[in-house]
Amino acid sequence: MAVVVKYVVERNGVERMTFTTKKEADAYDKMLDIAESLEMMLEKVDVPLSEQQIESLALEIAKSKDDFINVLKGAKDVAPAKAAPAKTKKTAESVADLKASTDKAAS
Repeated sequence: MAVVVKYVVERNGVERMTFTTKKEADAYDKMLDIAESLEMMLEKVDVPLSEQQIESLALEIAKSKDDFINVLKGAKDVAPAKAAPAKTKKTAESVADLKASTDKAAS
């Protein structure tokens, strides 16, 4: 029998992702923290966005934070986005599912 160590990232009682190294789990958890902070900022902007759009946008910005930081610092050359439509859709659905389960738990 083998012993396997797993690091689980959990948000609001919901298991988000499992990793084999603490470093990867910490990085993912930090990315989720950034996305959460971005959501709060995006809710205040004067652009009509749905709740799901805000969540998806915040998560995508958090995933590519280094590119966004470079642009905000005035960099001209930005690496092209690595588009993965199926993955993006899945991520958006996961975020929506997480938000829905959180809303139900709060009720």
